[in-house]
Amino acid sequence: MKVRSPWSLSILAMGLSLIVSCASTDMGITTKVKSSFVADDLVKAAQIEIATHDGVVTLTGNVDSTATKDRALGLARATKGVVNVIDMIPARTASGGGDAPEPARTIGEAVTDTGITMSVKSRLLEDPQVKGLRIDVDTRDGVVFLTGSVGSDAEMQKAIQLAKDTKGVLDVKSNLTLQQS
Repeated sequence: MKVRSPWSLSILAMGLSLIVSCASTDMGITTKVKSSFVADDLVKAAQIEIATHDGVVTLTGNVDSTATKDRALGLARATKGVVNVIDMIPARTASGGGDAPEPARTIGEAVTDTGITMSVKSRLLEDPQVKGLRIDVDTRDGVVFLTGSVGSDAEMQKAIQLAKDTKGVLDVKSNLTLQQS
């Protein structure tokens, strides 16, 4: 049996502590959630994007059924270190109530959502009160989702108002958080 030197044991201990500490970081939480999606038979990991900030996991993307959406939310909530899960996943369903493989909208509507996203992002970047680089904009069926961090309540309200005042926006869902100074 080979005896390890004190140096090799301390390096091993440092490596283990690094792995344990990374697991509780936002990146570690994101990795754990993504891994649970990959291991699951129902959830298609490639359909869902995961962003984590201060233990709050935001899920975006499109899934084919409400069962898949519910499963993804459950897996994320069950992940160690997750404080909260923000659901921004629309499930594609047909108007008759059954599952549908594609969303019920035309190419023109998809382009409109992209155009709205670009318009809102441009307005956020142009405004001197708002730090637009720290805000992610996503639009689905005319509903704008704002995610990120802001420095003040006034900045948050200004970002929301800029989005609401953009042509084509039907509603704004804010998932903005106040950054602690």
